[in-house]
Amino acid sequence: MSKRKHTPAIQGRLDKTKSGNGFVVMEDGDDIFIDQENMRGAMNGDLVQVDLLPEIYWDRRPEGIIDRVLDRGREEVIGTYHRSGKNGFVAPVAKNDKECVFIRGHANGKAKDGDKVLARITRYPSRPDENAEGKIIDIIARKGAAGAEIKALIRSAGLHEQFPSPVEAEAARCASETLSEEDLARRKDLRNELILTIDGADSKDLDDAVSVKKLPDGNWLLGVHIADVAHFVTEGSRLDKEAKKRGNSVYLLTRVIPMLPKSLSNGVCSLFEGADRLTLSCEMKISPSGEILSHEIFESVIRSKARMVYDDVSDMLEDDKSPLISQYSDYHGFDIYSALKDMAELAAILNKNRLNSGSIDFEHEEAEIILDNQENPVDIHPADRRVANRLIEEFMLAANRTVAEHFCRMHIPFVYRVHEQPEAVKIEEMKHFLAFFGITLHTKKDTLPPEELSRILKLAEGKPYENIVSTVLLRSMTKAYYSPDCTGHYALAFKYYCHFTSPIRRYPDLMIHRIIKLILNGNKNELRRKFWISAVEDASVHSSDTERAAQELERDVDKLKMAQYMKKFIGEEYDGIISGVTEFGIYVQLENTVEGLVPISTMNDDFYNFEESRYRLIGSATNKIYALGDPVRIRVTDARPEERQIDFQLVTEEE
Repeated sequence: MSKRKHTPAIQGRLDKTKSGNGFVVMEDGDDIFIDQENMRGAMNGDLVQVDLLPEIYWDRRPEGIIDRVLDRGREEVIGTYHRSGKNGFVAPVAKNDKECVFIRGHANGKAKDGDKVLARITRYPSRPDENAEGKIIDIIARKGAAGAEIKALIRSAGLHEQFPSPVEAEAARCASETLSEEDLARRKDLRNELILTIDGADSKDLDDAVSVKKLPDGNWLLGVHIADVAHFVTEGSRLDKEAKKRGNSVYLLTRVIPMLPKSLSNGVCSLFEGADRLTLSCEMKISPSGEILSHEIFESVIRSKARMVYDDVSDMLEDDKSPLISQYSDYHGFDIYSALKDMAELAAILNKNRLNSGSIDFEHEEAEIILDNQENPVDIHPADRRVANRLIEEFMLAANRTVAEHFCRMHIPFVYRVHEQPEAVKIEEMKHFLAFFGITLHTKKDTLPPEELSRILKLAEGKPYENIVSTVLLRSMTKAYYSPDCTGHYALAFKYYCHFTSPIRRYPDLMIHRIIKLILNGNKNELRRKFWISAVEDASVHSSDTERAAQELERDVDKLKMAQYMKKFIGEEYDGIISGVTEFGIYVQLENTVEGLVPISTMNDDFYNFEESRYRLIGSATNKIYALGDPVRIRVTDARPEERQIDFQLVTEEE
């Protein structure tokens, strides 16, 4: 029965959970709990008016009743069609969305049981126990088709793999244009220089290349050469508007949802071996200790001498007996192997200098999920972060900070990549947590220098609590985002930082390339300062939003494939590490990076209390403790790909 209404109405968006309950999120960030009995036909994402209940009915937080729906949050639902007799229903693929849409037989659009579909809502519910009704207007993928689940998740996220026809046509025209003498005349010609690309074996969009020289004075010359995408994607064009709308490319295992059509991203903008390509270059003179002494940023044309692969480069640099060494010691007349050794030496110098300056280096394992040709997961293991990957990371970091400092000092509109220190409440939590291990966290006037966190990580290195300390510090970090304000990057300990190195797959990089080119060509009047001030602010906010959406989709796809993979191992036992502790159970990560939940309801040997500040559960009778970072043994009990959920059960010594 619904509780009696009280106090003035409040407006906000309804965010439902998979339990059926929800929260009305208001503009100030506060939220009001809504019991599922008090929904009154409201659906996830609806703009609603809420009546607050008297405080006597609250359980730790404000609680209310939906008074009425002001605006429906959605008209369509992406999901799986389930037939039941003559009728059926669509179960949404969105993880927290449990609101099925009823489909009458005549409205199924010839969908079959198990198909991934798009349904349009034709009638909204009016009671808590009622479903919306709709009709199927598109079949996204047939049941069992390769990648059906991923296709549905892509559509559910509002993304499209295909580009509108006018955008594809415009991209094809741009890609077919030949380089004119005028295009090349104002550029520095680097086509005879030893410049390489180093990417993954399956990479198609090769937008960065590097070069390194040892100078006679003992210094180094590092060149980072980035595809001049702005030459082809002009401001305000259809291509530009579509790229801005997408914000970034999205990488979903074997699939890519590109920011730009393939005729550009995998074609004329990719720095292919032996092909003349337009680039923006940042050359940095670097001291033997890793200090950037001077730099030059300019338009250029390059011709990559080799398309190198991370694993091949790492094999050569990590094993001086690799058979690849002879192949690349004389590769079309160039000693690629010697160049790679120089690059590795410089990258190690830059890394040492960066870490000594306080940059935080979290060793965070990422999963590598191997799919077969039907997109079924056949193996999962930790991804290698080998010497070649680290080499390119260091060179890109150096270019990004150099470009950011150059243009920040010019006081022109720009898009920066910023990262703030942990929030004050998180710093206090870290202090209390580290005290349990006898570690004192030193702050300075309510600030936490990044070098202090580096010190803590080094202090914990090799200790039994290393994993838990690293995990807690990492989870205390704020999220990086794009901003028109150059406020620095906390984790990297950089005063200046931007994203300059990937204009094929990130819109902020493309935008700042445009600004850089205008300045380089002396067109400061064309900068139209007021326009660019507004434009960089808009791009910063929008690109931060699209990045978060892309990351969420990427995580969903990874969890989907992990759940599909673990279905094959239900009943098997594994060793793992507690990776999360909550009031409803513990998360355990296996050696292959797969994570599952041990529900507290299955821990029936005791009543466990959640000690949030110490990241642990403790038994009331036995004082048995399950804490973040502890090793445990588990049994796989369930795997539900549709929910992206894996369930474990603890295996105790008593068994």
